[in-house]
Amino acid sequence: MTSVKRSPIALAVLAMLMEEPLHPYRMQRLIKERGKDEVINVTQRASLYQTIQRLEREGLITPQKTVRDDKRPERTVYEITVRGRDVALEWMRAILSTLTQEYPEFPAAISFLPLLTPDDVSRQLELRAKAIESELRRIDEALQEAQAVPRLFLLEMEYLRALHATELSWVKGIVEDLRAQRITWTEEWLRQIAAKFSTDPKLD
Repeated sequence: MTSVKRSPIALAVLAMLMEEPLHPYRMQRLIKERGKDEVINVTQRASLYQTIQRLEREGLITPQKTVRDDKRPERTVYEITVRGRDVALEWMRAILSTLTQEYPEFPAAISFLPLLTPDDVSRQLELRAKAIESELRRIDEALQEAQAVPRLFLLEMEYLRALHATELSWVKGIVEDLRAQRITWTEEWLRQIAAKFSTDPKLD
């Protein structure tokens, strides 16, 4: 239906405007109040405004009115268009049903582990494991505090917890393999592997 570029923050804007017309500051506040900032990055308000401007250019949202009070500057209230509603629902179905290739930093760093020594990698991964454990405790506390909230509104936190728990198990396993030297490397070994599997330069 559309080639409009989607993003988590764009989806959030459309979803909130499907509830009611809002100005950008209120959108940002709602994302934080509802805990959606766990999965949607709104730390930089500029990115939210840029997204809103893009959605307006694409005809997915439109200004409804301008509001002003004595203490705050003038603010534009936006409402979603019919096309915006259709696009939001299309995005939801596509995101939920389709596996997409993402490129986070951690797997990229894993692919270049030989830049560091095995001992150095082990130390860094141990630090990561501690950070993940701390994050799991924070999520567990948040879920405990939100027991009165219907589970429907906590599913993203459950998902994040599952991801962190799985990663923690994997990271600890790699650290154990590094410590036991089941995974290890030296510069000489790396050169041998590079020579064995490198492409013939004559073919380049």
